[in-house]
Amino acid sequence: MQKKHNTHTIQTRLEGSRGQANAYKFYIITYCLMGGIVIQYLKETKKRTKKTSQCDRVKVKGMPELPEVETVVRDLIPLLSLKTVIKVEVPGKKLRRPWDPVWSQLLVNQTIEKVTRRGKWIIISFRSNVQLLIHLGMTGQLCVFNQSTPLQSHTNLVFSLDCKAKELRFRDIRRFGSADVFLSQEALKEFFDSRELGPEPFNIPEDYWVNTLAKSSRNLKAFLLDQKNITGVGNIYADESLYKSGLNPSRKAMSLSKKEALLLAKCIGEVLGSAIENRGSTIKDYVGGSGLMGGYQDEFQAYGRTGEPCKKCGQPIKKIVLAGRSTHFCPICQPKKPRTR
Repeated sequence: MQKKHNTHTIQTRLEGSRGQANAYKFYIITYCLMGGIVIQYLKETKKRTKKTSQCDRVKVKGMPELPEVETVVRDLIPLLSLKTVIKVEVPGKKLRRPWDPVWSQLLVNQTIEKVTRRGKWIIISFRSNVQLLIHLGMTGQLCVFNQSTPLQSHTNLVFSLDCKAKELRFRDIRRFGSADVFLSQEALKEFFDSRELGPEPFNIPEDYWVNTLAKSSRNLKAFLLDQKNITGVGNIYADESLYKSGLNPSRKAMSLSKKEALLLAKCIGEVLGSAIENRGSTIKDYVGGSGLMGGYQDEFQAYGRTGEPCKKCGQPIKKIVLAGRSTHFCPICQPKKPRTR
């Protein structure tokens, strides 16, 4: 009986070993299959994440543009003119270029003479000839607050003023904005000269515009985004201007007739002018110098209206990518081939 018992035990162990081996095989196969699924899932997730992040960048890239900056300037003129800076604080994280502590010393006890704009830059000029240059980047806000107003997160600079306990605050969540001090108007002019900025869109010399377009082999969207050709126009207002002029954004700049070139210049001025009247476009973070939002986003004809019917012909607005930016247009009202001249 003992031998039978031992034989039975050995047989059971062998069967158990075979069962464990089969189980191990099952686990290994399952693990490999699941591993493949996990790897594939990670690959797909990575693709989706990459695609989503690119779309997210497109949504906010290039804001604010000229109308938003002009609105900030117009809001700030009555709030800052003849006011004196009595203190400068740096409460938040650094901007893309760190604020030099020496600049704080230069600005204290200095009186603001005027607030102006060049392209997408805000210029605060002091009586001492010192110039404060601010770029809002993508999410920058430059507003005047009461000192008693709680400081918002991501506030980068605070300029205390000598009038009714007011403060000028610069806040930039994504920190793509900048603030720099120049010791004179001449130094500031050298900076702008080095940027080779094109003319302001409201005063484009006719010959310059026609000739510059004629020499460019780039598509119209890329041409308008290049600040060396024309300053202040960004993604939103390039789309809106091209829609208003009936020009396809993928057409070569050199393909335009003189009549089309002048029409485009006219439409750019009209679109930007209308946007300024509406205080610019608030899509995400933008507010004017007084803290009020813009309203031109309700007037968009092309930008951000993918799949929606064209307000002229009813054809769905199409979106493509040109110059790395989302581009919206009507394929019927903005034909790719030039119209009969």
